[in-house]
Amino acid sequence: MPLGRRGGRVSALRGEGEEEAPPAAAAAPWASPQQPEAGVEQVLLRGIFEIGRSSCDVVLSLRALRWRPILPERPAGDSKCDLSCKEEFIELKDIFSVKLKRRHFANEQGNGTLLGITLFICLKKEQNKLKDSTLDLINLSEDHCDIWFRQFKKILAGFSNRPKTLKILLNPQSHKKEATQVYYEKVEPLLKIAGIKTDVTITEYEGHALSLLKECELQEFDGVVCVGGDGSASEVAHALLLRAQKSAGTEADSILTPVRAQLPLGVIPAGSTNVLAHSLHGIAHVVTATLHIIMGHVQPVDVCTFSTAGRLLRFGFSAMFGFGGRTLALAEKHRWMSPNQRRDFAVIKALAKLKPEDCEISFLPLNSSPDLQGRRAQGSPKSDSDARWHMIQGQFLNVSIMAIPCLCSVAPGGLAPNTRLNNGSMALIIARNTSRPEFIKHLKRYASVKNQFNFPFIEMHTVEEVKVDPRNKVSAHNPEEEDQPHETASETSFPWNVDGDLMEVTSEVHVKLHPRLIDLYGESMEEMNDAKVTCNCL
Repeated sequence: MPLGRRGGRVSALRGEGEEEAPPAAAAAPWASPQQPEAGVEQVLLRGIFEIGRSSCDVVLSLRALRWRPILPERPAGDSKCDLSCKEEFIELKDIFSVKLKRRHFANEQGNGTLLGITLFICLKKEQNKLKDSTLDLINLSEDHCDIWFRQFKKILAGFSNRPKTLKILLNPQSHKKEATQVYYEKVEPLLKIAGIKTDVTITEYEGHALSLLKECELQEFDGVVCVGGDGSASEVAHALLLRAQKSAGTEADSILTPVRAQLPLGVIPAGSTNVLAHSLHGIAHVVTATLHIIMGHVQPVDVCTFSTAGRLLRFGFSAMFGFGGRTLALAEKHRWMSPNQRRDFAVIKALAKLKPEDCEISFLPLNSSPDLQGRRAQGSPKSDSDARWHMIQGQFLNVSIMAIPCLCSVAPGGLAPNTRLNNGSMALIIARNTSRPEFIKHLKRYASVKNQFNFPFIEMHTVEEVKVDPRNKVSAHNPEEEDQPHETASETSFPWNVDGDLMEVTSEVHVKLHPRLIDLYGESMEEMNDAKVTCNCL
């Protein structure tokens, strides 16, 4: 069968000559072991097309497109005949575009010579990857192809969950400044094939996306897409949620139960760690993320609010206080370095000056009663009024609060492997004060298959709310103290790493989970933890 390589897709659009195709008996890459029941489906169209150099009897039903090679009669029981006559199929839900295939000659007027129809298909590959492919249905009859083309267009129009128009926010400074190239070379061509209209804004400064989304008209768009790293994606998610509160007439500083974001968010990974994309798709793969957007795969995701003294600081998915916050603060002071150099430098320096924070941590354990779980699944959690807060005090090297698994290349199993994208809970991971070698062992475990939490100084809790209150009110954090010994601006502030963004706070931070508060383009990856992954990055 014709294997839809990327070259095949380009030639189908330009109307160039056909590619060499494997024999008709070869198994199609899109075929799955569980075929839709053909006998009970209504047949919409039936005709003859050439597929992979073989004339085929092609049947279009409500759910699938099926074809079988037309061969001359042979003796009964001929095994070769049985093999070559095997039926192939693709499910219609895996088709994302259809175009007429034409050949154009130099100086030719008009639309060119019709060759047939090209279907653009989304294939599921190994390791959670998606791949775009093509299938050519060759028939030179204008009338025959027109009938089939119109029927395919009608079917595709019926997938109402797929976006028609998208607002694109592109951060050209992400990672190695590759986001622009990633978008225009890999993302935009697929969006054009799918017939999706786009409005692209290239952000010019930090906070540009936030200010833009607060004011711009979004009624004409079906979704918003961020091309960048975790910081960019978190900023866009924060902006969409702030806009939703404003539209609902809710005061941002007094949010108890925030309303959901009105538009889904797509994340095209173009950063250094791409934690959100990894957690969404199980892999940071540009084509996979793009195809999830095109196919309209959407899933609700839990979000946290970060507030202090009754004032909302921001929405986010994860945060680290202590070592994680100080490491990011150091990295931000050395943005002139390359991303990998900056990260390695910050980790080594933070480990060299490893110090615990003296603080009080209060948390509300997850209430797993069936009634509350039902309300949580509907996106309206309410903690029982008599729920008891737990409180611990002491010296802590790091505090992680995560509503998503936080997968990345240096932690393929996830920083919070027991958390899911929308299970209505957060993971609270506390590293108490210990020796530097023991803490380094804990960090290295994230990159291995061993349990990174199997240490006596590590505590794990499944929670709904957390409060972190530094008790000394004078942070040990001063990223450039050796270069600027008199600097005191950061002595009373504490660095937080919120989704890769630095947040400086001077007092207690209250983190509260809000289930299913935003929709992100992607499919459920419940089985991705079973995949075998190896990483020697750390």
